[in-house]
Amino acid sequence: MIYPANIEQKIDFTVIREDLRRRCSSSLGRELVDAMQMETDYAVVQRLLTLTDQMKMAQSDPMLTFPRGTIQDLREAIARIRIEGLFLDEAELDDLRKTLSFAVELEHFFASLDSAKYPLLRELGTLGTLGTLGPLVQEIDRILDRYGKLADHASPELAQIRRELVNAQGSVSRTLASILRQAKADGLVDADAAPTLREGRLVIPVPPGYKRKIGGIVHDESATGKTVYIEPQQVVDANNRIRELEGAERRERVRILQSVTDQLRPQTDLILYSQQMLAEVDFLSAKVSLAETLHAIRPELHDQPLLDWSDARHPVLLLHYLPQNKPVVPLSIRLQASENRVLVISGPNAGGKSVCLKTVALLQYMLQCGLLVPAAEQSRAGLFSQLMIDIGDEQSIQDELSTYSSHLRNMRAFVRQAHAHTLFLIDEMGTGTEPMIGGAIAEAVLKELVDSGAFGIVTTHYTNLKHFAEQTPNVVNGAMLYDRGAMRPLFQLSIGQAGSSFAIEIARQTGLSESIIRYATDLIGEEHIDYDKQLQDIARDKRYWENKRQAIRQKEKALEQRIAQYEEQMSGIKAKKKELLDEARQQAEQLLQQSNATIERTIREIKEAKADKEKTKAARAKVESLKQKIKPTPSPSLKGREIEGKGKKVLKDFRDLRVLKGEVETTPTSPKGSTTAAIHRQRTLAFERTLDLRGLRVDEALERLIAYMDDALMVGAGEVTILHGTGTGALKQLTRDYLNDLNRQRHKRGQVSLDFGDGDVNHGGAGLTIVRL
Repeated sequence: MIYPANIEQKIDFTVIREDLRRRCSSSLGRELVDAMQMETDYAVVQRLLTLTDQMKMAQSDPMLTFPRGTIQDLREAIARIRIEGLFLDEAELDDLRKTLSFAVELEHFFASLDSAKYPLLRELGTLGTLGTLGPLVQEIDRILDRYGKLADHASPELAQIRRELVNAQGSVSRTLASILRQAKADGLVDADAAPTLREGRLVIPVPPGYKRKIGGIVHDESATGKTVYIEPQQVVDANNRIRELEGAERRERVRILQSVTDQLRPQTDLILYSQQMLAEVDFLSAKVSLAETLHAIRPELHDQPLLDWSDARHPVLLLHYLPQNKPVVPLSIRLQASENRVLVISGPNAGGKSVCLKTVALLQYMLQCGLLVPAAEQSRAGLFSQLMIDIGDEQSIQDELSTYSSHLRNMRAFVRQAHAHTLFLIDEMGTGTEPMIGGAIAEAVLKELVDSGAFGIVTTHYTNLKHFAEQTPNVVNGAMLYDRGAMRPLFQLSIGQAGSSFAIEIARQTGLSESIIRYATDLIGEEHIDYDKQLQDIARDKRYWENKRQAIRQKEKALEQRIAQYEEQMSGIKAKKKELLDEARQQAEQLLQQSNATIERTIREIKEAKADKEKTKAARAKVESLKQKIKPTPSPSLKGREIEGKGKKVLKDFRDLRVLKGEVETTPTSPKGSTTAAIHRQRTLAFERTLDLRGLRVDEALERLIAYMDDALMVGAGEVTILHGTGTGALKQLTRDYLNDLNRQRHKRGQVSLDFGDGDVNHGGAGLTIVRL
C-alpha cells in the first residue's frame, strides 16, 4: 500500500517516469513506463533489477554488439488481418518487416549470450522466432524493395504488367511531345506549355480559342477558364490501355499482399508476443540509459525491511545539476530491525532535511519499481509492503481542512496501518499548531509508530522529539550539518546526535537587533540556549573528528597501496635476482664444459711431450688463463686433484669436475626446467589482452591491476584493454590513478610514459581504459 494516492507527485517520481518515457523509442515501451508500479514481492523486484543490470552489462560490454532496430505498434493491423480476406498494405507490411527483423536479430543475440552471466536475458529471447518468423521476414524482403514498395519481381505477372505499362506510358509521352511541339510551332499553345495529368490521363493545356484546332477530348479546364486540358485523339487508345494496365497492376498487388497476409495469419499470436518482447527491451534500454546518466547501481537486495544507503544521491537533483556540472551532496543512512528502525532528523531550515526525506522515499520507490538507484556499490536495501509519507501542505478549503488537520488525518492513517513492513516518512512532524501541544501529540504518535515495529524517518525542530529519540530504543537522532563560521548549511546528514536549528544565529545573520535577540533569549531561558549550544558544539566536534577520521582513512589507504606496490616491486626484484642467478649458473656450466675440454687437451699435450719444460710452462699458463676466466662467477667453485709430472706437481686434474655450493658438493648438470626465454615465450602465449575488474573490491582490483600491468610490460603487449565499467566511477578512478603513478615511476627511471584513455564511444566508451605500451 502507498499513501497518499498522489505520492509520486510528492516525491517527484513523476519526473523520473517522464524522463524514462523520453528515453523509449516506441509507444509500446512508453506504455510499459506508464504501467510501472511499486512491487512488494521479493522475487518480482529481484527479477526486474537483475534484468536491468544484465541489460546494462550487455550494452556496455565492448566485446558485444547490441542490436539496434525499429519497433512499430502492429496490434491494430494484426487484429484486422485475423479476419479472412483482409490484408496488410505495403506500409504496414514494411513496418512488420522492420519489427520482425529486429525481433529475430535480438533473439539471435540473446541466444549467443553466456547463460551463466546473462540467464534472464537469454530467457527473454527464447521466442522461437528464428525458425518461424525468420522465413516470413525473408518472404517480405523478397516482395518489398528498400523503400517499402512492392518490387517488380514480387511476381512474374507484376513484372510483365509493369513492363507493358512503362512502354505504353513512354509511347503516350512521345506522341504528346510531338503534338505539343507542332502546336507550339503553329502558335496554338504557350511556349512553356507541358503535358500534365488529369483524371489519370496525360493531356496538354490549350487556350479555349484553339481547342477545336487540336482534335481530342476535353477533360478539364482551369479555375480562371483561360486554359482547357485536351487529350489528343491520337493518344486516347494508348491512354485507355494505360488505365487497363493500371487496373491490372492494382489487382496483382492486392493478390500478392493477400497471399503474404495468408502466410502471416497463423503466426499472429507469435508476432504479438515478439512485439511484446521488443517493448520490454525498449523499456529495459530506457532504464539502462537512465542508470548510466545517474551512475546508478543495483544494491544488494534483501527479503526483509532494510534501508542501508551509502553515498546515495537524489535522482531528480542529479538530472537537474548534471548539465551544469554541479555536484549533489551524497547521503548515507542505515535503518534495520536489529539496530535503529526510526531516525529523527533535526537541523536548521533550508539545511536539507526535506531533501533527505525525499531522497529516501524516491530511492525506495524507484528500487521497488525495478530501477537501479544512484548510490555506492556497497549499499543494501530491503522491501517494504507499505510506503507512507506526509510531506508538504495538504490544507483543503473544500474539505475545511487546515494544515494541521491534514497532518493529523495523515497521522491517523499511519497509526492505523503501520506494521513491521511499513516505511513512513514525515516532514516537520507536529507543526501547524501551538508548539507545546503539537510537540506532545507528535511524540505520542511517534511512540505508537515505533511500537508498531515500523521503519521511518521524521524531521523536526521540536526539542522533545530529540529527547525522545535519545531515550527510546530503536530510535536514533540525526542532524543536518551547518557551518557556523560561514553561516551556511552543508547539506550533510550526521547520525548519532540531534542537530541545532541555529535559530539565534540565523536571526542575528538576517539583521535582527541584539536587543530583540537578547529579549528572545531571556524568554526561552538559559537552559534551552545552553542545550542548543551543546548541540552545535557536538555537531562541530563530530564534523571535525569525522574529517580527521576520513583523512586518516585516506592516508591509511594510500599507505596500504604504497606498501602493496613496494611488496610487488620487491617480489619482482627477487624474481629478477633468481632469474639472473639461474642465467649465471648456466653460463658458468657452459664455461666449465669448455674449460674441461681445454684441460683435457692440455693434459694430452703434456703427456705426449713427456713433460717438456717449455710445454709444461705453456700448459700452466693456459690453465691459469682458464682460472682467471672462471673467477668472476662466485657461485660455482671448482675442485680437482693434482697429478704428478716427472717428480713434481704439474697441475690439477679437472676431469672429475664438481660444482660446490657452500660445503655441499654437487655435479653440474644442464638445467632441466624452462630457460628464461622459454618462460618469456610461455607467458606471452598465455597473456590475455583484456583485464576485467568489474565486480571486484577496490583492494582486489588494485592487486589484479598491478600484476596484470607487470605481465603486460614484460611480454611487450603493445595495447591492452582494462574493463572497469562506469558504475560509481571508483574502479575507473583506481585504474587511472595507478597508471598515472606508474608513469611517474617510469619517468624517474627515464622510461617512456604509457598512453591511456577511454575506449571508442561505440565500443564501451568510458566503461573501459585503453593502454598503449
